[in-house]
Parts: sequence; C-alpha cells; structure tokens
Amino acid sequence: MAALVMAVAAPLLELAAILRWAGLPPEWTPPATVTPQSAVAFTFPAVGAYLIAHRPRLNMAWMMSVGGLAAGLSDFFQSLMFRAAADGNLMLAGHLRYTYAVFWAVCGFTLTALLPLYSPDGRLPSPRWRLVLGLSALSLGAETVRNITRPTPSPIGYPFPEIVPNPLEIPALAPYQDVITTAAWTGIYLSLVLSAFSLVLRLRWADPVGRRQIGWPLFAFAGYVVFLIAGEALPGLKWLGVLWSALIPIAVAFAVMRYRLYGIDTVISRAFVAAGLIGMVSAVYFGVGAVASLGVSGYDRVAGLASALFAGAFFQPLRRMLQRTVDRMLYGKVGDPALLAGRLTQAIRRGDPAEALTSVVGVLRDGLAVEGVAVEVADGEPRYVENGRIGDRPREVPLVWHGEQVGRLLVGAPGPRRFPAAHDERVLATLAPYAADVAHAVRMAADLQRSRERILTTREEERRRLRRDLHDGLGQSLAGMAMLINIARSRLKEAPDSADALLRELRTGMDAVAGDIRELVYGLRPPALDELGLVRAVRELADQASPEVAVEVTVEGELSELPAAVEVAVYRIVQEALTNVRRHARAGKARIHLQREREVLRVTVADDGRGLPEGRRSGVGLSSMRERAAELGGICVISGPPGEGTRVEVMLPLLPQPEPASRPGRP
Repeated sequence: MAALVMAVAAPLLELAAILRWAGLPPEWTPPATVTPQSAVAFTFPAVGAYLIAHRPRLNMAWMMSVGGLAAGLSDFFQSLMFRAAADGNLMLAGHLRYTYAVFWAVCGFTLTALLPLYSPDGRLPSPRWRLVLGLSALSLGAETVRNITRPTPSPIGYPFPEIVPNPLEIPALAPYQDVITTAAWTGIYLSLVLSAFSLVLRLRWADPVGRRQIGWPLFAFAGYVVFLIAGEALPGLKWLGVLWSALIPIAVAFAVMRYRLYGIDTVISRAFVAAGLIGMVSAVYFGVGAVASLGVSGYDRVAGLASALFAGAFFQPLRRMLQRTVDRMLYGKVGDPALLAGRLTQAIRRGDPAEALTSVVGVLRDGLAVEGVAVEVADGEPRYVENGRIGDRPREVPLVWHGEQVGRLLVGAPGPRRFPAAHDERVLATLAPYAADVAHAVRMAADLQRSRERILTTREEERRRLRRDLHDGLGQSLAGMAMLINIARSRLKEAPDSADALLRELRTGMDAVAGDIRELVYGLRPPALDELGLVRAVRELADQASPEVAVEVTVEGELSELPAAVEVAVYRIVQEALTNVRRHARAGKARIHLQREREVLRVTVADDGRGLPEGRRSGVGLSSMRERAAELGGICVISGPPGEGTRVEVMLPLLPQPEPASRPGRP
C-alpha cells in the first residue's frame, strides 16, 4: 500500500510543481524547471511499486520508490518557494528552501549511490563499498548543510528581483563557500562514478546470465553519468540527461526480473551505432556544407545538396565500421561476423568435408562464445559432430542449402565470455550458410561413398555370378561334350550307329551352350543396343510390353552416339518401368519420351494407370532404377498420386566422350 501511495503521490507532486512553475512571473522563473529529477519523480516510484508487488522484500524497489518520492517533494517545495517569493512572502520562501534541499539530498543519495551499488541483486559487491556510500552521504550532506547555512546573497549579480533571506545563515562560513562547494561536488561526482564502476567489477566476475543481468543497470547508469557530464559542459544537451533518467528504472526492472536479459547487447550495440552515425554523419554534412558554401558562395541549395550527397555516401561504410567496432568491443575479435566467416572459410578449405565439419563446429563454438555447438547432418545415416556440451535444451538453427534443409545447428548455453554472442541473430545469420554448405558437402561425400560401395559390391557380385555360371554351367557342359567326343571317336569304326547318336547328342549340347553364352552376354549388355541402337531397342521393348497397353515412344534430339553406360542405364530403366506397367499399373496407355539436351539426357515413362498406392515401400525394381541413375551422377524421380497414373523421370548427365569405334550392326 505504501508503495502504491508513493507511486501516485510522486507524479502528482511533480505535476503540481510544473504547473506552479508555469504560473510564475517571468522574473521569478528559474532557468531550468524540468530536470532529471523531474523524470525521476514520474518513473521511479511507478516501477518501484511494480517490483514491490512482485517481490515485496526487494530493497532496491523501496529505494526507487523513496528516491522518486523525494524527487517529487524536492521539486514541489522548490516551486512553493518561488511562488512564495513571487507573492512577496520572502521569509516563508527562505524556510521552504530547506525542505527542497533536504529532499534533493535524499533523492541523490538513494538513486545515485544506493541503487547502483545494490543493483541488481539487492546486495553490496563487498563490505568495502560502504566507503563509497559514506563518501556520497558526506558529500551530499556537506552540500545540503552549506545550502542551508549559507549567508544571504549579495544583491550584486542576484538573478531574481528580491533577495530570499536565509534565517539559518552562518556568516562565518562565507569565506569557505566556494571551497565547500568544490569539495562537495567533487565527492558527489566521484561517488557517482565509483557506484557505476562497481557494476563493471560485478560484470567481470559474474557468470554468463549474471553478466547480462548486470549489463542493463550498467548501461543505464553509465549513460546517465555521460549525459550528466556532457550537460554540464554543453548546456544544450541537458535534455538528454532528463530523458535518460526516465529510462533508468526500466533497465533496473529488466535486470531484477531477469526479463529479456539477452537483449542488452543488442541495445548497447544499436545505441552506439546510432549515436556514432548521428555524430559522424552530422559532422560530414555540416563540414561539407561549410566547405561548399565557401566555394560556391551564395548558392545555399547547392551546398545543402552536396552535403546530403556526401552524408549519404558515407552512411553505409560508417555503419559497417561502427558495427564492427561495437562487435569487437562486446564480443572480442571472434564477435566480428566478417572475421568469423574468414575463419570458417579457411577451416573449410583445409580438409575433406568430414574434417571441415569438425573444424567448423570448433570455430562456431569459439565465435559464438557458448559451452557447446553441434551439427547434425540430415542423411540416410545421420552424422552428428559436437564440440563441448550443448545441454538438454540447445537452441536449434536449421541449416538450409538452396531451399533444402540439410541439417541442424545446435547451440548450447552461453559461455563465460563478457556478452556471449550465442543469440546474436546477425552472427548466426552470417555463419549458418557456411555450416549449411559444409553439411551439404558431407551429404554429397556420403552419397558418393555409398555409390562407390554399391558399384564395388555390384561388380564383385557380377564377377561371382559370371564365375559361377562359367564354372558350374559352361565348364561342366564343355567337359561333358569333350567326353562325348572321345567316346564317339572310339566307337566310330566299330559301331557307327552308336557314334552317330553320340554326335547328335553333342550337337544338342552345343546348342544349349550357345544359349547359355547368349544369356551371359545379354546380362552384361543387351545385344539389341549394338544391333538396333538405343531408340530402336526401346521401341522393341515397347512393342513387347503388353497387348493390353498401347505404348508410344517419342524422341527429341540426336541419340546415335551416347556413352555405353548411359545406353545400358536407359534401356534397363525403361525395361523395369514397362515391367511395372504390365504387372501393377492396370493402364491402357503409356508414353516413353527420350530427350537429349546439350549435356543432359532426359527419360520419361508415364502411364494412365492407378498410380502408386498410399504407404508404399520401394521394391527392388524401383530401387534399382534409382541406383542405376545415381551411379552415373543422375537422378530418378518416381511419382504417382493414387488414380492419376505413375511417372518415372530420369535425368542423366552427358560428359564429352571420345569418338567411338563403329559397332557391329550399327550404320
């Protein structure tokens, strides 16, 4: 309840003060009626009440509420003092000056010393920092006592129509007023800087989450110190200090509630970049404008246009330069996305894809300042490379290569660096494409290795089949034929009829051997390719497909001189596709289309049958078509929604071939 009362009373007191100042005669209006203290009265008690509602025992919230109320009371009594003086009641005005001075000291001590020293956890960094609290209390107290006991000022140089007397003046202190003021304000500023510096020391020894938590109040109080000093040097900048003071409690609330902790580095980065751009572009604009106005005197529009053009030309390079500077300041050298990209490029070039993936994971972990990074490559046999420990809930970043997800980047918890870049979208957006390239290369290398293994396995299986067929079939048949020849020779003179029967049996055996040889040759390469050529061989397959299915063959381009391996692959794929049409499609029509482009041969086999059943599993035939295409570096896509027919599309690359020798049976 007390916090709510303060949250309501402080803004009302400040609003009453502003209205009273607005009603003062011009000669009694002070030079500055809206100060950082005005902003404090509006925002600090409200945020303090919010924090108290969630954490009633949080001392920092009570500091914010008390300090904000003291600010409102100080400005309220100061406005009453000027109102009394303007109305001619100078003695009352003198007494009211004491109240606003005391509340000013309370506000200053609470918000510029206590609050930063106790942020963000409500405890001092160490007992030694009580000395800073003592310095702040002593300095503010000295300035308050000096203000209460100062002698009545001299009329000479007095800025107001009448002198407000001081009932508690001590004339003996008159010679020491300047010394006391200098010493008091030196202590005030020193304690303010030391209080903000305590957050720097906290930041150095905190864990990753604690550093981001401390970053909010550090950023807020450091900015206040900068704007306060800048306002003293350049009075025109004092309004920045007023605005900044209003934002301090919001930053403290973020730190206390641990809300959006990972946004502080983005806030700092964008604030520095924006401030730098404003300053440097303004300098370029006004500098070029001044030079142009001297060179083309009397042509203000030309000078303005030249200034705008130069400022626009320098804008983007300046932004990139400032962004790199801030990245290095917050994250170190590895925080610069360009440097990380260079390191990743070198890691990729040093070894094969598998080694490059390991190197990339290491660079990513170092550059993102996290406890662990892993890359999972989406493959038939998933590959997983991890560096460090990613934990139970890593951040997942999809790795996309030309629209296809090829893997996942898993980012672990922030590491012990100042401001870990693990959740910096700019860094991840820069690095993810490199990781995606490597993941794709790993997939391609794995596909190539599997293709080589399949080729070797197929070759060995083919050799085993040939050995078995030659040894068990042709070998035994030829051995039997040799025995028949020997028997026939021995019986040729004594039993010619018996010898003739043996020779007829030998002839039958030779026909069987010839058939076996034709089967072996056909298994190696269909004879129709050499006898008829690819187009006529495909047409022959179409004619033999099925009497119930009308098959149409169309050809585009010259197919007379193709690599032998391509011809065999096309023939076998078409043969298998037509077999599926005959056995499973229940189609009435089918179409085979062969199209040769400059470096690609496209083959399409489509029917109007029932299509592929739902939940189908690829059988031996479909797998063999894909494997034949993959062995030549091509692709085979088989599609067929139920009821819409089946479509087999094959694309085979054509590499330049040496001029082949003429083949038998070919023109």
